[in-house]
Amino acid sequence: MAVEIGRNNSLSVLRETSVGLFLDGDTLGDILLPNRYVTEEMVVGEEVDVFVYLDSEDRLVATTEKPYAQTGEFAFLEVIAVSRFGAFLDWGLMKDLLVPFREQAEKMERGRSYLVYLYLDDESKRIVASSKISRYLDNVSPPYSIGEKVDLIIAGKTELGYKAVINNSHSGILYFNQVFKELKIGDRLPGYINKIREDDKIDLLLEKPGYEKIDYISELILEKLNSSDGFLPLNDKSSPEEIQSILSISKKNFKKSLGALYKRRIVEIKENGIYLYR
Repeated sequence: MAVEIGRNNSLSVLRETSVGLFLDGDTLGDILLPNRYVTEEMVVGEEVDVFVYLDSEDRLVATTEKPYAQTGEFAFLEVIAVSRFGAFLDWGLMKDLLVPFREQAEKMERGRSYLVYLYLDDESKRIVASSKISRYLDNVSPPYSIGEKVDLIIAGKTELGYKAVINNSHSGILYFNQVFKELKIGDRLPGYINKIREDDKIDLLLEKPGYEKIDYISELILEKLNSSDGFLPLNDKSSPEEIQSILSISKKNFKKSLGALYKRRIVEIKENGIYLYR
């Protein structure tokens, strides 16, 4: 497999030198792993897991440090400096990540965090980022099925709900009336495909759609019961606000799942709350 700049790679150790280990970069040539990352377990002939990028002098190097994101991924990162070249972000490595001015959807300010997409500049081979995230989304038809579990990053808000990045590839929306907890830009969480519209726009849920939702929420209720000594101060007469504060789900979904658990004689419903059958 070809070595990828801006990604994690498993590379063979070729030789040991006074400055570090040289790794087999295939068509990219030998790649230095500086001494500060070398451990006793790393020996010639063995493979090591490293991240490959260009250092501050534009030399190809490897590191055992793990960045917060790799090329082809989105991340919510903080601006730690602004210069005449653009904004520099903290992405977990010694060399900061540049967002050129031309790649800023709005002028970036030091101390603020932004959702960005990381990519490899074809000409310079440098890893850079862009906050113009829409250009990197929805470039192919959605390959998802209804009810499929996906990875989400909250990207912003609209009048209808939260915008989210799906699997680093597509955009979707979580409608406010179907979200029962506070979300922030940059939050990473699992979600589910609820609907794919004719124009390929995607509606999302944080709970499994359809009948599967009952099983999922039942598990959530049971987990909460088990961590609360088998009792929760909730029942089918509890207010939506009480249910949301404890379980972060709607009263409608709570009642459906509670009924299913009761029919299976897993829980007992009393006036002061619900109990696990012992």
